[in-house]
Amino acid sequence: MEMLARLKCEAVRKGDASLTTFEITELQPQVADWELVEVEGIKRLRREFAFKDFQGALAFTNQVGEISEEEDHHPALLTEWGKVTVTWWTHVIKGLHKNDFIMAAKTDALYR
Repeated sequence: MEMLARLKCEAVRKGDASLTTFEITELQPQVADWELVEVEGIKRLRREFAFKDFQGALAFTNQVGEISEEEDHHPALLTEWGKVTVTWWTHVIKGLHKNDFIMAAKTDALYR
């Protein structure tokens, strides 16, 4: 996880390839707490983070927002009382890119 969390996201353009199943399998152990899900035919990384109250969840959401702006790569965020669900995928390629794993690792680092 530390290695991914230290990397920077790269620009992704329409037409770039999403990660292969093999590449996903290679990267996933580095963000082991994230589940691989498929929504509307698009592979995504999703994780739910627990908090003791809404204030903690909201503060975490804002931290994720800050790192998202720094890296210019943005997740889907669902903030509820006591939990935040973060989902990463690369919209422009409709799939997973190494950036998603980098940001999952950076998100994990915020929670520790």
